[in-house]
Amino acid sequence: MEITVRTKVNRPYLQVKEGFNEELFRSLNPPFPKVKLRRFDGCRKGDVVDMELQFGLFEQRWESHIVADDTTGSYFFFEDEGKLLPFFLKKWRHRHWVEKAGEEQSVIVDNVHYSTGSLFSDILLYPVMQAQFLYRRPIYKKWFA
Repeated sequence: MEITVRTKVNRPYLQVKEGFNEELFRSLNPPFPKVKLRRFDGCRKGDVVDMELQFGLFEQRWESHIVADDTTGSYFFFEDEGKLLPFFLKKWRHRHWVEKAGEEQSVIVDNVHYSTGSLFSDILLYPVMQAQFLYRRPIYKKWFA
C-alpha cells in the first residue's frame, strides 16, 4: 500500500533539511503507541533509527536504515527502509521528500510504501497509517514556521 501526505511550510527547503533532526523526530511521534528512541544517527545514507513501540502490554522493536539521500538545487530527500519491523508489518519504505516551493516555502512529502503480507490487512491498516502521517502536518507547520 502507498500513502502520500504533502505539507506546505514557510521555510526554505535547505533550512527544512537542517531541521530534520532527533528533536523533530521525537515531536512527530503520535501519543499512541508511545515510542522509546533507542538510536537516532540522522538522515543520511548509512544512518540507523532504532525505536521501541510501546503498546502497553507489549513492545515491538522497529529499526530502519537510511538507504538513500540526495540534495539538489530544488529538493532534498532521504529514504528509510525497515530492517526490523513490528509483527504487523512485512515491508516498510518511507521517502521523506522536501521540494523548494519559492524562496521562503517548501513542500514536505511523506511517501510511504508498506505491506503486512496480506492485501486485506493492508487495507485495514491504511486508515491508521494515514492518520499517523496526517498527525505530522500541524507539527511540520509549527516547527518550520
